[in-house]
Amino acid sequence: MPRNNKTSLIQKIASQAYVTFTNCSTSAIGDNKAFLEQQAELVTLLSDIRAADLKIAPPKKVSISSPQSSAVPPVTYMHICETDVFSMGVFLLKSGASIPLHDHPGMNGMLKVLYGKGEDVRRAVLRSSGQFSHQSGPCILTPLKDNLHEIDAVDGPAAFLDILAPPYDPDNGRDCHYYKVLQTAGKKSEQSGEDETWLLEIPQPDDFWCGGEPYPGPEVSM
Repeated sequence: MPRNNKTSLIQKIASQAYVTFTNCSTSAIGDNKAFLEQQAELVTLLSDIRAADLKIAPPKKVSISSPQSSAVPPVTYMHICETDVFSMGVFLLKSGASIPLHDHPGMNGMLKVLYGKGEDVRRAVLRSSGQFSHQSGPCILTPLKDNLHEIDAVDGPAAFLDILAPPYDPDNGRDCHYYKVLQTAGKKSEQSGEDETWLLEIPQPDDFWCGGEPYPGPEVSM
């Protein structure tokens, strides 16, 4: 049911994200008690968000016989807000769509599925993947862990709320890069003991691009 709180849940999430990631640095992650407490509060808020809170819903089924224009983007983005500390918006993936393997250099992130099922292929460790639904808690990435990943819409369309801190900023070295996985090198990593895997940086894949659409939910002010 829609919430009747005076302050919307998405506003609370935005405010908590700002508090959590202000003055946050890579070295602070993992051993900073204050950061971990703020992050836990943000996780709690994100775990409670639903598509209805943002006034979005899964698209109606499209007839298989309906023509699909090649100009229709497989992924669209609803911008909610951005500060110098974080950015927040909603990615909407059509059925079968993927966000290719990419990175978030020097950035923290949280992803919360709003509807559908999304498979997060975590290539940072190159050995795990997980399937998330609206009932799952948020997926967390840091500058040092699970920073490279691929997201696939499974069994229909999917949408997820996305928080990145700090935002992408090519002028400051935070640009998105795309990769493909090469064959394993056939030897073990000295650090992890796992089989080494090589990644090749590639241009943005031709079959992937992201369009924009209006955000219909409660206004967020920072």
